[in-house]
Amino acid sequence: MTNNIPKEKRIALPVILSGALVLSACSNNTLNHTEGHDMSTTGSHEQQKHMSASADPKFEVLTGNTFTLTAKESMLMLDNNTMKTAWTFNGTVPGPQLRVKQGETIQVKLNNELPEPVTIHWHGLPVPNHMDGIPGVTQNAVKPGESFTYQFTVDVPGTYWYHSHQDSVNQVDKGLYGSIVVEPKESRPVDHDYTIVLDEWMEDDSMAEMHNSTHSNADMSKMNHGHMNHGTDTNNTMMDMSKMSDAEMMPLMYTIFSANGRTGAAIKPVSVKEGDKVRIRLINAGYLSHKLHLPGHQFRIVSTDGQPIHNPPVINEQLLNIAPGERYDIEFVANHPGKWLLDEHSTFPGAKSLAIPIVYEGFEHASPQSDHAGEMPLVDITKYGEAAKSIFSLDDKYDWQYTLELGTDMKNGTFTINGKAFPDTPPLDVKEGDLVKVKLVNKSPEDIHPMHLHGHFFQVLSKNGKPVSGSPLIKDTLNILPGEEYVVAFKADNPGHWMFHCHDLGHASKGMVTEVKYDGFKPDFTVDPTVNNKPE
Repeated sequence: MTNNIPKEKRIALPVILSGALVLSACSNNTLNHTEGHDMSTTGSHEQQKHMSASADPKFEVLTGNTFTLTAKESMLMLDNNTMKTAWTFNGTVPGPQLRVKQGETIQVKLNNELPEPVTIHWHGLPVPNHMDGIPGVTQNAVKPGESFTYQFTVDVPGTYWYHSHQDSVNQVDKGLYGSIVVEPKESRPVDHDYTIVLDEWMEDDSMAEMHNSTHSNADMSKMNHGHMNHGTDTNNTMMDMSKMSDAEMMPLMYTIFSANGRTGAAIKPVSVKEGDKVRIRLINAGYLSHKLHLPGHQFRIVSTDGQPIHNPPVINEQLLNIAPGERYDIEFVANHPGKWLLDEHSTFPGAKSLAIPIVYEGFEHASPQSDHAGEMPLVDITKYGEAAKSIFSLDDKYDWQYTLELGTDMKNGTFTINGKAFPDTPPLDVKEGDLVKVKLVNKSPEDIHPMHLHGHFFQVLSKNGKPVSGSPLIKDTLNILPGEEYVVAFKADNPGHWMFHCHDLGHASKGMVTEVKYDGFKPDFTVDPTVNNKPE
């Protein structure tokens, strides 16, 4: 490793929505907001941390090419009345944003101060296999009190995120995640560049461990949802959940929705001035899909999973659905002064707790405007944007063609691929340079499966037998509803053993995982049986 890479420069919140705040149990401090164009840094080789005079905790944006992320337990105040014991990177949920330049080689040192092993997976980034952060597959998880340094070159610009992949069904659920933005060499300037990480939380944390360790309907029947105050059990009697699907249970369990670690009225605003061009990077780190509505403004989806949309048209009065693991960047011109709410339009019990204020200068004390009247259509991303020359087509000759049928085994409480649960699922065997076509079919009666491929991007070629008619659609996470069928293609250009799994992490932990395995590849580590590696 080189020794001449300067340490990161830390700056107070310039481009992140300042909603993430971790406080001690006795603290009532609030978080100041810093605008996107005040991005000044000082110092050259030493880490710089710029705090306001009040010394309030900050959601940090770290720049440079050498970083330190410390996994530790902290207290999270979702609002003034709701405190959670969270697992964090550097003490906040989400953890710091790493903001890096395309083409640079970065180093990230992970220090583990938690009582369990952890890793970092770089979700969406095509890193070398030994940097992918998968315990027992690409590395041993980092034991308590130990460290591991990740090093890789960030070649592909876009919006990504990082999270632990050790026992991720529990560790990500506790808050062990953050964002990473790779800035392109040539970028389109905007006046504000915000990142909003979405998540969900249980009102009663005692249910989380039961859910994440079992994730089966039989055990879920033991839960009394009368404690959850969502109105589904007015008699406060024991609900029989044994007949519920996972899709039915999850919204009843996770009833607090958050944006950057805050919920409801505690969510910090997106501050704008009339005439500003605004970019919002949306990342879903949770279990549930979120249907978002931006009232009063037209907007464009400029990228999905960090990859650009060709000639995106203006959207008005449509809902943007963002599934677990997905990212969408939207842009709009602030041309309608007032106070507006970018809010959730699902029927989930927690929907009303997710409303992000967009506040124009001079309207800080105005009443917020929203519109929950009537049904609005969802944007179909396979028909969005303008067609253009693409990498793959349905008629290309492929070296391998696979079909993955995604299913729910209600009897055994597992989620399957081609009838098998991991580690018994057959892998996708490839050779370097192969062109691979995969048909993904959701056979589950009710469960949604956002499928995520590590180490590669894939192009979506068709949906339900119809070719993609909009922009070439390049993704790493694809949301598949019950009964839907997609065909995707990718080039095997990154040797290794790569996970291909559902990013409803409960589904992955109960079997919905396979691997893309390159012929002849051998991992560069030896499995340590004392670590207790848990890849999902």
